[in-house]
Amino acid sequence: MKMIDIPPVWLLICLALTWWLAGVAPDLSFGAWARWAGPILVVAGIALMAAAIWQMNRAKTTVIPHQDPTSLVASGIFRYSRNPIYLGDALILTGLILRWDAVLAVPLIPAFVWVIHMRFIRHEERRLEERFPTDFDAYRAATRRWI
Repeated sequence: MKMIDIPPVWLLICLALTWWLAGVAPDLSFGAWARWAGPILVVAGIALMAAAIWQMNRAKTTVIPHQDPTSLVASGIFRYSRNPIYLGDALILTGLILRWDAVLAVPLIPAFVWVIHMRFIRHEERRLEERFPTDFDAYRAATRRWI
């Protein structure tokens, strides 16, 4: 189970549900603005994730949630969010909900955030706190979890 218990799998599950829900109520619509706002959010999410992964690779620490970090990355994009990869995932989900006019899928956004928090963020933060107690406390005080 741990092998498939990674955030991209949860994102794909939510995206599959979004696609399905878009077909359930095709008459519901966000309006024309969603057709251009959705792709902007998707691109922003991908860019955010790419920047965070690049910074973590540069710091030679893992991006895999269940592994122990070797360093605390608190600069660059991580100055604005302690979880830019998860924020990117949420932006991608939101963007595709808008683009696909999946009005009924809106509740998936807080559900996805909750699952990510419960299954990954809590454990990651515990490992960071154990490994870098002083630095992580300062980082947590200066940087919000999401934005």
